[in-house]
This record gives sequence, C-alpha cells and structure tokens, in this order.
Amino acid sequence: MFIALRDLWFARGRFALMGAVVALVALLMVLLSGLATGLVDDNISGVRSLPASHLAFSADGGVAFNRSTVDRDQWEGLAATPGVTAAAPLGNTLFNGQAYADPDVAARASAEIARDGTAATKGTAVDLALFGMEPGSFIAPTPVDGSPLGSRPDGVLASKALLDKGVKIGDEIVLDRVGTKMVVVGTTGKDNYGHVPVVYAPLTLWQEATFGAPGSDPATEPPAIHRVATLVALNSSGADLAAADAALELKTVSKQEAFNGSPGYKEETGTLLMIEFFLYIIAAVLVAAFFTVWTIQRRHEIGLVKALGGSNRYLLKDAMGQAFIVLVVATAVGAAFGIALGAVIMAATPVPFALAVGPVTVAAVLVILMGLIGGALTIRRITSVDPLIALGGAR
Repeated sequence: MFIALRDLWFARGRFALMGAVVALVALLMVLLSGLATGLVDDNISGVRSLPASHLAFSADGGVAFNRSTVDRDQWEGLAATPGVTAAAPLGNTLFNGQAYADPDVAARASAEIARDGTAATKGTAVDLALFGMEPGSFIAPTPVDGSPLGSRPDGVLASKALLDKGVKIGDEIVLDRVGTKMVVVGTTGKDNYGHVPVVYAPLTLWQEATFGAPGSDPATEPPAIHRVATLVALNSSGADLAAADAALELKTVSKQEAFNGSPGYKEETGTLLMIEFFLYIIAAVLVAAFFTVWTIQRRHEIGLVKALGGSNRYLLKDAMGQAFIVLVVATAVGAAFGIALGAVIMAATPVPFALAVGPVTVAAVLVILMGLIGGALTIRRITSVDPLIALGGAR
C-alpha cells in the first residue's frame, strides 16, 4: 500500500473529486432505501404486523385483497385442518369518512347520509382502511391506549397515523356513503394499508359497513352478511395447506407473498428496485472510468515499478487497495449525509420515509462492491504495462 497511499496524497484533488461523486451516489442510495422502506411501511405495515404466518384468499380472486371473499365455512374448515394452530377471518375495505368530537353531530351526519346519501354536516375528513376481526382472536391487536377491541359493539382501535390527523379517543367516525358510525375507543401503533391509516373494528361492524345497505339499521341486516370476510389469517405448524386449499377452494400463501396483493405494492417496490439497480451500475461505471484514466496517466510509473522488480500481483493489490480506501471513505461520508438528510425529511415533511439499519447497510455495501467490480475491470490494465516504457519513454 506504499504507492497507493502516496498517490492518494499526491493526487488528493483528483481523488477528492472522485470521492465526491461516489459520496453523492451513496447519499442517493441511502435516500432511496429510506424512501423504499417508508413506502413499504405506508402500504403494508398493517398487514405485516398481523401475528400470522399465512394468509388464505379465495381461489377465484387470487392473491388480491380487493378481489377476495371467503365465507364462514371456509375459515372454520381451515381452523379445523390438522397442523393449523390458529385461524381467524379478516375483513379489509378502504373507506372515506368524517370524524366528529360531538356524538350528536355525528348522529346528525349519519342521518343525513341515510336520507340524502351524503353528509351536509362536515367534520375532520379522514381516509382509512377498515380491518374487521373477531374480538379476542389471535390477530386482534392489543391497544396502546384506551379499551380493547370488543369493549363496545361499535368501538374501534385507530392507528397512530390517524391520530396524527387530529382524531382522538372518544371521537366518532361516520363512513361516507354507508353512514356507519364508529367510536374510537383505543389506539394502536402506526399501522397503514394502501397508504392510509388502519382502523381495527369488530368483524360484525366491518361486515355491516361493507355489505350493509347505506344508512340501514345493522340490527335488521340479513344474517348472510355476517358469514363473509376478505381472507383468513392463520398460523401453520406442518399443515398440508395445498390439500386444504383444494378442499376449501382457497389460495394460501405466506404473509410475505401476500404483500403483493396490496394495491400498488408490487409496482412501487419494482420501480424503486429498478432505480437502485441503475444507480449501482452508474457507481461501477464511474469508478471504472476514473481508474482507467488514472492507470493510463501512471503508465510510466507503473512501468518503472515493474522494471525495479515489482510484480503484477503487488501492483494489482496496491491499486485495488487504493480503490477500496476511496470507496469506503466516500461511501461513509455520503451515507452519513444521507442519514442526516433523512432525519430532517422524517421530522419536517409528510413524505413516507423511514431509515432502517439493514437497508442502509446493504445500500452502502453494494455501492462499495459495485465500485470494486468496476475498478477491477479496468485496473487489470496494469498487467499489460511494459517495463520498457519506463526505460525508453513513449517509444
């Protein structure tokens, strides 16, 4: 590393310029990883937090939350399958609504929807993903504050993401078009689905909101609507899920595979992965171009070292060590700036952005690795330098 270190100091301006370019690439990679993590959290954190190993969708609807419908016979049949340790129905519907602090105002808004189809009395506009589940089931969340699910028939648990929009415990939410009233009795963590906050409701309340006639009295609804859900959440310990799927007309996948059934999840992650891929390629090309020029400019010095007995192995190790130092230092600086800028973004903007140790570390390591690959492809030119160049000049 003697020659490498002396070169780094002698041509520090050139290496600083190259390092600045690598640092910018690393900064972009950290920001992209934060954006990717934030988008994933904003899209499927509510599904990811379910304490289930698998999710079962209807066979005809496929792995898609917005097309699946299962009935009571299916989830009870799955619960009775040997090897299935727990199974519970889960409802999933996206709604718009209004939140009201005054119960009388909420009742008036619900009556207006029943009469006119819309509420003239406005509250705090909210978008939410209503998750219906049986109180006391293994997937029912434990409240962070307030009362548990099932403490009252119309009681719901609201995600912290909804509290950030001004909703609080005790407020009533009236769903647009259907007029269903819900009372916020507790809160959960920051769970989202489809980029909107999750609200956890008793399964019967979800069924009435999703399948009941707009503005109707839940007590008069036909029993048929209380036999349906969107999917079945389950934990399996060696169960023959393929046989159960065939018998019950279901499509069971792991929870991780089910993420692709969330609206826009596959497209968002695919787009960001493609951008990251091209940035890694750019990092390799930039490092390769720099060290190609640097090797050409040092041909006489390299030839002199070889004439004095320096081996190709020694020179290659020296050059790769030089590239490694530049890449590690530049990536560390770029990643540090990226983390600092990411912290500002999380604190000062509503952009879905989240920094996690794993993705940031992977991004930094891949920048260094791709840079080393690019450098290795060009530094091998050292082996073709003739020692006579140092002795006889350009001839």
